[in-house]
Amino acid sequence: MNPAAPLLFFDSGVGGLSVLGPTRALLPTAPIVYAADSAGFPYGTKTEAEIAARVPALLGRLVERFQPRLVVIACNTACTIALDQVRAALDLPVVGTVPAIKPAAERSRTRTIGVLGTEATIRQRYVDDLAAQFAADCTVLRHGSPELVELAERKLGGEPVTVEQVRAATQPLFDQPGGDRLDTVVLACTHFPLLEQELSAAFPGVAWVDGAAGIARRIAFLTRDQPWPADPPAGIAVFTGPPPRRALLGALAAYGLDEVGTI
Repeated sequence: MNPAAPLLFFDSGVGGLSVLGPTRALLPTAPIVYAADSAGFPYGTKTEAEIAARVPALLGRLVERFQPRLVVIACNTACTIALDQVRAALDLPVVGTVPAIKPAAERSRTRTIGVLGTEATIRQRYVDDLAAQFAADCTVLRHGSPELVELAERKLGGEPVTVEQVRAATQPLFDQPGGDRLDTVVLACTHFPLLEQELSAAFPGVAWVDGAAGIARRIAFLTRDQPWPADPPAGIAVFTGPPPRRALLGALAAYGLDEVGTI
C-alpha cells in the first residue's frame, strides 16, 4: 500500500464533512480527497434512476484520477440507491452511510423515533428493512426535508441560518400523528449534523443520532495495518460544478482541505 494513497470521501455537497471530521480525529495523518458533486446537487430530489446512473460513473472517474485506498460514500441518498452498484464496479473497499436506525431505537424511551432525511432516502425500501430489523417495536415516523439540505449548505458557506428556519423545515416530522412522542431522531442525511446546534435549540429534549462516529471507526478498522505518511499532504477538495465561493473555502480549510479545484 502506497502511504500517499488517500481516503476518498464523496457526497453531493458539503454534508460529507460531518463524516470527514470524526475520521480525521481517528486518522490524523491520512491523506484526504473530498469530492462534492455540486453539479448534480441536490440528490434528494432526483429519481432513483438518475442517481443509480450518475454515482457509479462519477466515482469510477474519481478513483481513476486519485487512486484512493478506500472510498467513503458520505451520502445517505447515494448509498440507499447505488451502494451495491458502486461496490460491484470498484475493485477497492467502499464504506457506505446508512440511516442510524439501530442506535436510535436502542436509545428511545418512548419507542417513537423519527427518520429525517432527503425525500429520496426516506422512501427507499432499504429504510423499511432497517426499521423492520432494528426498530420493530417502535413507531417510526419519516420526513424528507430538502430545505434542511439547503440550509446546511448555506451555513457552511457563511450565510446566516436561524433556529426559526431550521424549526420550520423540521416541524412536519413532529406534526405527524404520534409526533408528540418523538424523543429520538435519526439524522439520515450527512448534511443534517452540520445543523445539530440549531436543531437542538429548536427542539429541546430530542436526541439527534447520526452514524458518523461509527463510519469513522469502520474506516479506521479497514485501514488498521496500512502505512500513512509521516507528513501528510494538504487535503484536496474537488467540485463537479463551479469553484466554491470564498466563504466556503474557510470552512473547507477547517477540515484540512486546503487545495480546492474542479473536475
